[in-house]
Amino acid sequence: MTLDALPLFPLHTVLFPGGLLPLQIFEVRYLDLMRRCEASGEPFGVVSLVRGHEVRRAPQPGETASPAEALADVGTLATLEQVEHPQPGLMLVRCRGGQRFRLGAHAQQAHGLWTGQATLLPDDPPVPVPDELASLAPRLQDALRALGEDLPAAIVRATDPRWQDAGWLANRWSELLPIPAEARQRLMTLDNPVWRLELVSEWLERLGRQADAAR
Repeated sequence: MTLDALPLFPLHTVLFPGGLLPLQIFEVRYLDLMRRCEASGEPFGVVSLVRGHEVRRAPQPGETASPAEALADVGTLATLEQVEHPQPGLMLVRCRGGQRFRLGAHAQQAHGLWTGQATLLPDDPPVPVPDELASLAPRLQDALRALGEDLPAAIVRATDPRWQDAGWLANRWSELLPIPAEARQRLMTLDNPVWRLELVSEWLERLGRQADAAR
């Protein structure tokens, strides 16, 4: 299925299917988009910024123009779950990640909003967590308890069957790992949930070695 003229929200972050993303909206181009999405329930696309700034700004001294924005070729549909209007010109929203899509032709409109052609990608098939990676579920639960933060996975009971789903577990780990944006984007684009979880395990080992070396 292909969506034509999907409104896009470029960010220096990656939204995973099932993930929650809080946003502060104050630019006119996105205020208009969020009001439309709030009224209609339609989704928009969150795509990672490969180059450029999230917020439009005037050129800096010595610059002839702000760096052109470049978007990743795979993004995630997002739908609004919660909207607050604390003051005029400001919206606080929380959106939920849905289906991934491959971005085709896209262009920036006169008022700054990006739109593009989006071909929806298949959802992760339900695949059990392999035995050799089974420790990743309790490790994530321990990490969330240690952080004490209101993270999406933290409110899921330990008995929830999603903890045994390779794709869901990989996505929740991928949101939390302190890794570069391009590495996070690569994890999101992988269409094999077990491979994604294996890469998560490799990142955890690498980060553990780095922490040990720093002590």
